Amino acid sequence: MRLLYAKDKTTIAKLSTDFAVSEEKLKQFQNRESEFKQLQQLYVETKTKNAELQTRINEQAKNAEEKLALLKDAEARLNNQFENLAGKIFDERNRQFTEHNKTSLDHIVKPLREQLGEFKQRIETVYDNENKDRISLREEIISLRRDTAQMNQEALNLTRALKGDKKAQGNWGEMILETVLEKSGLRKGIEYETQGAFRDENNKLFKPDVIVRLPEDKDIIIDSKVSLLAYERHCSTEDDAERIAALKQHTEAVRTHIKSLSTKDYSGLKGLRSLDFVLLFMPIEAAFIAAFQADERLFTDAFEHKIIVVTPTTLLATLRTIENIWRYERQNENARAIADKAGIVYDKIRGFVEDLDKLGKQLSTVHTTYDGVMNKLTQGHGNLIRQASSFVDLGVKVKKTIPKSITEQAGLETDEGQKEGT
Repeated sequence: MRLLYAKDKTTIAKLSTDFAVSEEKLKQFQNRESEFKQLQQLYVETKTKNAELQTRINEQAKNAEEKLALLKDAEARLNNQFENLAGKIFDERNRQFTEHNKTSLDHIVKPLREQLGEFKQRIETVYDNENKDRISLREEIISLRRDTAQMNQEALNLTRALKGDKKAQGNWGEMILETVLEKSGLRKGIEYETQGAFRDENNKLFKPDVIVRLPEDKDIIIDSKVSLLAYERHCSTEDDAERIAALKQHTEAVRTHIKSLSTKDYSGLKGLRSLDFVLLFMPIEAAFIAAFQADERLFTDAFEHKIIVVTPTTLLATLRTIENIWRYERQNENARAIADKAGIVYDKIRGFVEDLDKLGKQLSTVHTTYDGVMNKLTQGHGNLIRQASSFVDLGVKVKKTIPKSITEQAGLETDEGQKEGT
């Protein structure tokens, strides 16, 4: 009995819960039904208003289409009128601009053309001169070989004739040195100087025979005071013992002069920019060969003392090399000058192009401003041209009427035609 009672009690509790849920759902349904009725009423009202708005929209669309058609017609007429007017204005502006542009370009391009022509002529001249110099140098080297033998023979004869006159022999050596300098192509007083005089810090006098100038403020000293008296005895005597002794004296004289020359610090003299070596000039090739064959260490010892012994042949080759260096230096200076001028011309062209660009932008701005001004004057039902012209219609006296092309843009001619038609 108790078991049945508990089961019934559980069933009753469940039914109570289900009833409460059903009652809650009923309330929700009733609320939704009320909301549905409100929405249905709102739908009916909205549908009515929508019908009214649709009617108004149709009427406004019809009016807008009519106005749009009128605007398109007016726009087409204004575009045609403006294109004609703008075409005339820009044709005139383009003509003036083209004339100004051509004149300005002529002022800039003409100097450039002249400078380029001058540059081309200089380059051609430089190449022609280089070719001529190469041919001339080759011919001079060939002739130098022939002349050297003759010079050596004449020098030997002259040395024999001098018979121990040391001063006369020194003057003769300087004369040979001057001849080599003249053949080198260097310019006296510019690329080389003779018989300069300098004093050191102790007021000691230095008189280098020749100073050869180099680019970048450098100098080379040439000395020609070596004694050849012993070599003259070596060549003139017929006694073998005397010849050997004279050759030894000649070699010793060259070595002594090398040591003496090495003690002279030309690089430390004020006013000189000498390199740290000196060229010792021996005017007779055979005397040079005899001394250095007799003492094989003589050349090495001289080099260690920063003395380089040269003969007419080797000195001429050295000086011609220096002359070529100077020629290339002058060509480089010309090239730099031409490059500077080309840079100036380029800057002028760049400035002119920038001015052209500014002018184009200004023309575009003027065009835009012109459009804006013309729109203010001629566009709209109450534009300024229309209002100003109405004064004439009201009887205001004017000296001259507004041009027809402008009044047409303002739509006055159309209005008058419509008035006449009515």
